Amino acid sequence: MNFDEVIDRHGTHSVKWDMMEKIYGVPADDGIAMWVADMDFRPPAAIQRALQGMLDHGIYGYYGDDAPYRAAIGWWMKNRHGWTIEPEWIFTTHGLVNGTAMCVDTWTEPGDGVVLFTPVYHAFAKVIKANNRRVVECPMVIRDGRYEMDFDNYDAILDGSEKMVILCSPHNPGGRVWSRAELQQVADFAKRHDLILVSDEIHHDLVMPGQTHIPMALIEGVADRLVMMSATTKTFNIAGSHSGNVIIADETLRAQFGARMAGLGMSPNSFGLVMAEAAYSPEGAEWVDALCAYLDGNRRVFDEGVNAIPGVRSMKLDSTYLAWVDFEGTGMCRDEFTRRVEQGARVAANHGPTFGSGGESFLRFNLATPRSLVSEAVERLQAAFGDLQ
Repeated sequence: MNFDEVIDRHGTHSVKWDMMEKIYGVPADDGIAMWVADMDFRPPAAIQRALQGMLDHGIYGYYGDDAPYRAAIGWWMKNRHGWTIEPEWIFTTHGLVNGTAMCVDTWTEPGDGVVLFTPVYHAFAKVIKANNRRVVECPMVIRDGRYEMDFDNYDAILDGSEKMVILCSPHNPGGRVWSRAELQQVADFAKRHDLILVSDEIHHDLVMPGQTHIPMALIEGVADRLVMMSATTKTFNIAGSHSGNVIIADETLRAQFGARMAGLGMSPNSFGLVMAEAAYSPEGAEWVDALCAYLDGNRRVFDEGVNAIPGVRSMKLDSTYLAWVDFEGTGMCRDEFTRRVEQGARVAANHGPTFGSGGESFLRFNLATPRSLVSEAVERLQAAFGDLQ
């Protein structure tokens, strides 16, 4: 577990590094990619061994007998999150963006509203709009430097045409680990407005020391409308496997989702299943613990350096490896602070407005990279805003 190792990803079909210059204008030769949410770390050795076993066998046929795969998921959820699931609750999708699209397709119709607590992961809105549904934004508020939900306001926003609400838990891009009370408020809101509740918990393993993620499935009064989504991909840096799980306890919802999966002829790829089974293991758990400690160190280095820039503030990170940085205090327009980051510091970060209302003055920085690159990025950012010192 050498997270300090700098691995050159240029020329490997890496979206994060090989598309940086085309998308952000950050030079490929010395730019630092801190945008798309994958990590610059190799996954646990258990995953590498599992893949090597497939290569050594040399035949890549149809995957059968997924009982060990389902058992591994059950073991992980029970041991890491205190959540007991049944094997038949699990559907495997081609990642969780695909899982989100499947949920939208299964339980809403064109023109229906889908509620998002914004700002939030940008793929949600893209999928909703691409399916000819309406994005209903419920803006969050910042109190004491972190996001909170305002349900009195949200009740007034909804008009009854909404059929679904999607929660990001933990929150991307704000890094919040929602409290039990907040999750109960979300559950009550969904019930009050008769909404299917889709809880995307892809970051649930990536929590900072001292924080505890609570699965929405452990909240009372929501089982009959709840769809849980989780994946190994974010936790173990295997996003290219395009594998995710939609986990549904309610029998009626499960039958509806299963029928839609069957209607589209969907089935998972064997590489994703083999990697997931290897990841959800005691060896994988040990790796995740070490990873979270390392990410916490990166967070400290980044926050200390960025928050030293006058007018710049990085939101406190409870979870994920995605720093949400507010430049409003600089007094600069969005084009100006973005230009300084991309052209001055030569750092590629996600643009805040893509996350919806409330993201206008923000950029999102991916900290899941060797600490030497985090430190280098901080030095460059301080230099790019040096006239504010």
